[in-house]
Amino acid sequence: MTRDPDKPAADIARQADRMKSRRDNPGPSPLRGIGTFGMIGWSIAVPTVGGAFLGLWLDRVAPQGFSWTLALILGGVVIGGFISAAWINKEGGNK
Repeated sequence: MTRDPDKPAADIARQADRMKSRRDNPGPSPLRGIGTFGMIGWSIAVPTVGGAFLGLWLDRVAPQGFSWTLALILGGVVIGGFISAAWINKEGGNK
């Protein structure tokens, strides 16, 4: 029975390569998913609430035939959607 003297060194090198690959490319983390949901939520909530407050102020200062509050809430949701979409595209491009 002949033994290859380089076999243990090759096994160690292969195992080291696998360990390095796992360290460099970690799998998906549940905490990262929760963080993503939080970022998307804040990206939509902040412009929406800001639009609501600005709309309430404009309804008192410059009343119109339409509701500034509703218009700016809708505008905040749209802007928040664009911010969230841009953030998701940026994060998805890093994979």
